[in-house]
Amino acid sequence: MRPPSPADPADSLDLGGRPLTVSEITAMVKATLEASLPMCWIVGEVSGYTHHASGHRYFTLKDEGSQLSAVIFKWQARSLAFEPEAGMQVMAYGHITVYERGGRYQLLVSQLQPAGVGELAAAFERLKNRLEAEGLFAPERKRPLPPYPRTVGIVTSPTGAAIRDVIQILRRRAPGVQLVLRPARVQGPGAAEEIAAGIADLNRLPGVDILIVGRGGGSPEDLWPFNEEIVARAIYRSARPVISAVGHEVDYTIADYVADYRAPTPSAAAEIVAQEHGQLRRHVVEHRRRLRYALGTLLGRHEQRLRDLDPERLGRRLCDRLDQLSLRVDERTRDLTRSLDWDLRSRLQAFRQAAGRLAALSPLGQLARGYCVCERPEDGLLVRRAGDLKPGDRLRLRFHQGSATTVVEETGDA
Repeated sequence: MRPPSPADPADSLDLGGRPLTVSEITAMVKATLEASLPMCWIVGEVSGYTHHASGHRYFTLKDEGSQLSAVIFKWQARSLAFEPEAGMQVMAYGHITVYERGGRYQLLVSQLQPAGVGELAAAFERLKNRLEAEGLFAPERKRPLPPYPRTVGIVTSPTGAAIRDVIQILRRRAPGVQLVLRPARVQGPGAAEEIAAGIADLNRLPGVDILIVGRGGGSPEDLWPFNEEIVARAIYRSARPVISAVGHEVDYTIADYVADYRAPTPSAAAEIVAQEHGQLRRHVVEHRRRLRYALGTLLGRHEQRLRDLDPERLGRRLCDRLDQLSLRVDERTRDLTRSLDWDLRSRLQAFRQAAGRLAALSPLGQLARGYCVCERPEDGLLVRRAGDLKPGDRLRLRFHQGSATTVVEETGDA
């Protein structure tokens, strides 16, 4: 069968009868493809991967039945969370276009991520090891969280469960804390870029003390934006301390390793932020209780003193005191009287006993029995021996009743 002639009007385009050039038909194919095929995700195996000196990445996506050329330009490659390798199953997001000079169609890739769980894990480990070698996970660069933050910035979805949980916990545990939400997509194409931009925006906002970056649970693919390098470096560059709160307790992302603190869930991140506030509130409540008790006790004592200082009460107390003292004086008087009476009786008895003993020893008692006391009248000395006398000495004799003076006429031994 003979091919149609270019001059055949029935089989030619309405271009004034002229034939199309190669460039023209290629441009038409390019326009038709780009207009009819929207941006989409394409799954395939990486083959012939080349990292060009210009920074662009060239590779081929293939499956059992076909293959597709793909390119990632330098400015798109900066957000790659991993370095593709031959044989790796990936998901590429982009649009189909035609490379006019080569006359072939290709996929312009704007995002690339591993396709399977195994590929995700391998990409995760490669990026983790690279960033760790750069020092992004170093413990010494981790900053302490402020104990009493006044403004908390959060980068997450405005419609997810994470933001509702954080708001509820902060309102209950730390009602004075202000929350600033920077909305961002947390899964799907462009999510990593929005999260990184949100971290940068909150750092530029004055007064923000701490950041929470995260989302609720999901599949590994859903959480993948938090494993991308652009998010890790945004957290690393943050001037404010960052709490990573991604997924559930068992989920670990690159963001968890870079952040200053890793919370197992967004709710746990809110609890961490409010922890010191809660302790402070408990201290305030306890000190308030103690202060009220101390003030109540002090006021009670002063009220009692005021009641005690009431004039009528003081008069009654004074009269009662005087009555008590009067009774006490009476008791003391009776005690003193009894004591004096007993003392006088004792002394009188002792005096009588002493007088009796004295009477028994007194020479006057001897005189009453007929004896007399002989003494010299000139000096009152007693004369006890006859040998002390000589005839003519004068003596005074004392009798039981009265005395007499005599002269010695004769002395003798018998």
